[in-house]
Amino acid sequence: MHKPNTMAVIGLDLGGTKLSGAIFDQDGNISFKITDNLAGRKGKDVGKMIVTWIKTLLDDTKKTNIHINGIGISVPGIYYETSGRVWANNIPGWDDYPLMHEVYSSINDQNIKISIDNDRVCSLLGEVWMGNARNCSDVIFLLVGTGIGAGILANGIIIRGISGAAGAAGWLALDRPYSSKYIPCGCFEYHASGTGIAKVTGEIIKNNNSYNGILKTKPSGKITAHEIFSAYERNDALATEVLDQAVEFWGMAIANLISLFNPEKIILGGGVFGPGLRFMNAILNEAKKWAQPVSINKVQLEGSALGTDTALYGAGYLALRNLEETMNGAKKI
Repeated sequence: MHKPNTMAVIGLDLGGTKLSGAIFDQDGNISFKITDNLAGRKGKDVGKMIVTWIKTLLDDTKKTNIHINGIGISVPGIYYETSGRVWANNIPGWDDYPLMHEVYSSINDQNIKISIDNDRVCSLLGEVWMGNARNCSDVIFLLVGTGIGAGILANGIIIRGISGAAGAAGWLALDRPYSSKYIPCGCFEYHASGTGIAKVTGEIIKNNNSYNGILKTKPSGKITAHEIFSAYERNDALATEVLDQAVEFWGMAIANLISLFNPEKIILGGGVFGPGLRFMNAILNEAKKWAQPVSINKVQLEGSALGTDTALYGAGYLALRNLEETMNGAKKI
C-alpha cells in the first residue's frame, strides 16, 4: 500500500446531461480533467461511457508515476449501498442500474476501491473538503441543476435516511393544488430546477398569445435555462416573470430547510447557481418571510466555492475517505 501522501484517486461526476472525470491527489490537486455531454445516451450506454473513461484514465496513469488507489463516482439519484445499484430518474433506463458490479467487473482489480454516492452528498463532501463548508458541522448544500437535491450535514453526520433518499428536495411540496405533472420529479423541481424553469417558460408561451418577446422565437420544448437568464439580462418580461417565481420557490425551500435543520450555512450550487447567484439577496429576503426567525438570523447563505465541479471534487474525496477509513479503521465525514 502506498503511503497516504502518495494516494491518487479518480473522481467521476455523472449528471443528467454530462459526465466529468478527474484525477486527484490527497491534497485536492487535479492532474487531469475531462468533461463531455451524454449526447442522448441512456441505460447501458451511460454505464459503458463511465467504464470507458475509467479505463482510459487508468491507462493514462500507467504512463506516469501516478498510482490510482480508488475511484469515487457521484450519481444523480439514489445509490443503494447493499446492492450496488443506482436509481436515477433523469437517466432513462437507470431505475435499478448495477453500476458497482459493472465497474468492478470492467477494471478487474480488487486493489482499487470503488465508492459511489448520490450527487447531493458528493456536492456536500466537495465543499467540506475544498470549499465553503470546511470546518462546518451543520451545513446544507442545495444543488439546483437538471434536478434539485440537498446534501445535509447535521451535527457532523451526513443525513441519508432509511433508503438513502434523504435530501430529495425536488419533492418538497411548495404549491397547491397538487398536480399529476409533479409525479416524475416533484413540485419544487418542476418549478425551479434548470429543466423546470425552461418547462414553465414553454408552458407560458404556449398559453399566452400576447407574448412576442425574445423567447417566442425558440421552438417549443427547446428553451434552455441559459437562454432564460440571458433574456432576463435584456429585460424580457417573460424571463423576469419566470425567474421572479423561481426566486419565491428557492426562498421558500431554503426557509423550510433552515427551519428544520438550523444550519450554520446553506450553500447554493449546481448549474443554475451559476447565473442564479445574482438573486442571492432576493432569495434570502424571500426566505426571511417564511423561516423560523432565530434560525434565519444565524445562517449564512453562500454560493459554492467550486462551481460546477463541486460533485466532482466530492467524488474524489469520497474515494480518498473510503481509503483512509480502510487504513485507519475510523469513520470520517
